[in-house]
Amino acid sequence: RKLYPWPIIAILLNGWMFGCWTQAQSVVLQEHSGVMASFSIRSSLSTLQLSLCPPLSIGFVGRCELTLPLHRAHLDTLRHSVQQPSLSSILFCRQDKVRLGLLWSASDKKHAKMPAVIFAYSQAEKQVLNQDHLHDIEGERSKLISIPGQPSPLGASLLDTGVNFALFSQHATSVTLCLFPDIERRHIMEEIKLDPGKNKTGDIWHICVKNLPLSGVLYGYHVDGPRGWEDGHRFNKTLILLDPYAKLVEGRHFFGDSSQKMAGFLGTYDFTAGFDWEDDDLCQKLPEKDVIIYEMNVRAFTADESSGLGSNIRGSYLGLIEKIPHLVDLGVNVVELLPVFEFDEFEFQRRSNPRDHMINTWGYSTVNFFSPMSRYASNGGGPAAASLEFKKMVKALHKAGIEVILDVVYNHTNEADDEYPYTTSFRGIDNLVYYMVDKNSYVQLINYSGCGNTFNSNHPVVMTLILDSLRHWVVEYHVDGFRFDLASCLCRGTDGVPLSSPPLIRAIAKDPVLAKCKLIAEPWDCGGFYQVGCFPNWDRWAEWNGQYRDDVRRFMKGDAGMKGPFATRLAGSADLYHVNNRRPYHSINFIVAHDGFTLYDLVAYNMKHNKANGEGGKDGSNDNYSWNCGTEGETEDPEINSLRSRQMKNFHLAIMLSQGMPMMLMGDEYGHTRYGNNNSYGHDSSINHYQWQQLEKNESHFRFFVKCIEFRRQHPLLGRDSFLTTKDVTWHEDNWDNSNSRFLAFTLHENTLGGGDTYAAFNAHDFSVSVTLPPPPSGKHWYRLADTNLPAPDDFVMNGVPGVQAVYNIAAFSSVLLHAKP
Repeated sequence: RKLYPWPIIAILLNGWMFGCWTQAQSVVLQEHSGVMASFSIRSSLSTLQLSLCPPLSIGFVGRCELTLPLHRAHLDTLRHSVQQPSLSSILFCRQDKVRLGLLWSASDKKHAKMPAVIFAYSQAEKQVLNQDHLHDIEGERSKLISIPGQPSPLGASLLDTGVNFALFSQHATSVTLCLFPDIERRHIMEEIKLDPGKNKTGDIWHICVKNLPLSGVLYGYHVDGPRGWEDGHRFNKTLILLDPYAKLVEGRHFFGDSSQKMAGFLGTYDFTAGFDWEDDDLCQKLPEKDVIIYEMNVRAFTADESSGLGSNIRGSYLGLIEKIPHLVDLGVNVVELLPVFEFDEFEFQRRSNPRDHMINTWGYSTVNFFSPMSRYASNGGGPAAASLEFKKMVKALHKAGIEVILDVVYNHTNEADDEYPYTTSFRGIDNLVYYMVDKNSYVQLINYSGCGNTFNSNHPVVMTLILDSLRHWVVEYHVDGFRFDLASCLCRGTDGVPLSSPPLIRAIAKDPVLAKCKLIAEPWDCGGFYQVGCFPNWDRWAEWNGQYRDDVRRFMKGDAGMKGPFATRLAGSADLYHVNNRRPYHSINFIVAHDGFTLYDLVAYNMKHNKANGEGGKDGSNDNYSWNCGTEGETEDPEINSLRSRQMKNFHLAIMLSQGMPMMLMGDEYGHTRYGNNNSYGHDSSINHYQWQQLEKNESHFRFFVKCIEFRRQHPLLGRDSFLTTKDVTWHEDNWDNSNSRFLAFTLHENTLGGGDTYAAFNAHDFSVSVTLPPPPSGKHWYRLADTNLPAPDDFVMNGVPGVQAVYNIAAFSSVLLHAKP
């Protein structure tokens, strides 16, 4: 039991400051309680860095680092970054603050000496636990009785005898369970050291604790083991580590709450929660050929005030529920949610760096694979509320006829690299098992993810964790599928070498619980492993078709020689997917996605404009195949704006007429702009937030998008489960080798499918093209459905406009859709 009084700590240093870093002698820190620790201190002209080193056995911490800018004129504006976790998390409840002050030695104003650093607390924080409180604590302690427990299931589970805790660690020599039985008094911690003779089965450490509350208990682990950097171990017994199998995670409660920037993460549970799914059926899934995906971010969808929602639910799961009518009006039937596993939005602000102004709004930095993002709960409700509200969201979407696919990140975690580690869980529990490690390198973590580490996904233990996580989201939360970020990382062996038949990918495809799920791979990684069209699939896995994106972009902007590739993509990319029993819908057809330009920016910018990201414009792709239509960025030129509008409509019509599974990006239905930023992961602002006022302003643009989606959903020729044959399509082209031709027309024939023949033409020339239309089927006439050169509402008329002549003039950079009707 550790009870920590409120300390007043002073560190006094003498010595001169130098422009280069200098290492000062370690200073011993003495607390009132008698606990000893040491600080090592480094200084420069602008900053003071303190590293709090073991031994220190306080609450949430092992090693802390603070970096303090030294501004004599503004000592009250100190910035500090603490590496896992903050002093405010170590000693006090969430709302308490640590005050830091700097006192300068002014004996020489020109060359100021090193400052004295004082850690102090306000009078309100100098509370003394009264005798009654101490009696309560001792009573609590006496009720906690432990027995050996069982090794399965991993994580916290409810047994008849109590709450069982089970943790895998192959290389650990010591494990201690850290319990915080009262969430409101997290400065009170109970430690139970596990006896390897009684509390260990194989590589599983386990214990069952009696008399624990059924909810609201926080927990983590001290884990110790072999030291020695060269052996790949990263044990640190002073850290309290998050259980990889924690089903709920307690951290800060409000997204972007800078007062809790350095809050740590602890596991928790709620065995009292139930949920009535009513008639929500896990077995009822949309046929893949009928799917239309809307890629979206839960927070960004409603975070802006223009959403019209109350501040208590903006940016939350409940906020999304309020906007389901918009999704229904748009016509999409699947939402693909950017990561909703627990992540740390302040990960860029743990230390001073060029990105320390950024807030991770995309979520591609997983802290835990089982828990819903707790700060997407309404009104700071916390992890249990997040779990409940996530279920409500899924249930409401299903009732509206919309399935839920999760964008999942199993290729890396939040724990960064060996240079700037952020140890919260896996790294401190068993680094050699959970990550790909190269012991021959000083920076040992192999980085195929571009984020500092690569999850060791084909290690049997890690593979089991991933499978357990996926099943958990299907069974507990009724999700309908998964899109796997940088999925090629999951196709590498434990040594990083690509595998032709990766065990994890096969296991996911064959798993009975996941049998009805939609599986989508992003078939590349940051190590150069590119698998578009050849991702191991067992006839189940679909792929983000990056070749579709590039070829359609290049054709639409008028690049030479792109007519043939454009036709191939419209026809379902048979060159890539007509193998074994794969189908057209295994190609996820997209023009834009969360990373890269929005659809509007694709037609408004030739170059990326990423200065706001803090990396000097070095981040983000340089290969965008974009065209600004005549001027870079915003303009009042009506001709350029008209051309941009046509181009966006051309792209959207093309994707809805293509064989395969279409995907569009949130906000493209009104023309959202990020002002040329093609890597906007760190902006919790209008750059990423849905602008609802723009939806109303651009109603005619939205209407065109709706009509295209409606036509696709109604027309049987566009949702095929087999590839086109010569009987299904006629290409009106006799000069495929003409690289200067930027015009393509074709007719889809109804044959036995019904729905009527459909003619489409795309003109990417900068001049109009007059074409002689093919004759319609006997007894029918051509009706004009769409012409992107016409103003709304004539740009798309669902019932069709009769009187189409035999020769049709198709304007420059425009497209036409005709339908054969009696």
